[in-house]
Amino acid sequence: MDRMYAGMRGDMDMNTTDLAAIRMLVIRERHGEVVKPHDIARHLAISTASTTKLLDRLSAGGYLRREAHPDDRRSRIVVLTDAARAEFFRHFGARLGAMREVMTAFDDAELRTVVRFLADMEVAMLEP
Repeated sequence: MDRMYAGMRGDMDMNTTDLAAIRMLVIRERHGEVVKPHDIARHLAISTASTTKLLDRLSAGGYLRREAHPDDRRSRIVVLTDAARAEFFRHFGARLGAMREVMTAFDDAELRTVVRFLADMEVAMLEP
């Protein structure tokens, strides 16, 4: 994943944190979730000051915009631009297709084993 994102960072001319924020916004958007700046800060484990700089940078680059929250006008949300979404999928789409092609060589039982392995590794990496 790190190598894939390194390639995408180069393709999209952005740093790791910027790309991670874009990816988070794509995923949350697909789930119909609104994203506030503090959601990004928490997800990326960065300070509010760093989040503001990140959002300023991505806004200036045309990747996102800040809008009023649909239910609470005092609050702001972060929304991808159409151009950012299209660019992300243009770069990620080919990689995603290649990953899906590799997965077709595995049966359901093998994939369950891989998923279990990765879940166990995630827990092991997060524990002190």
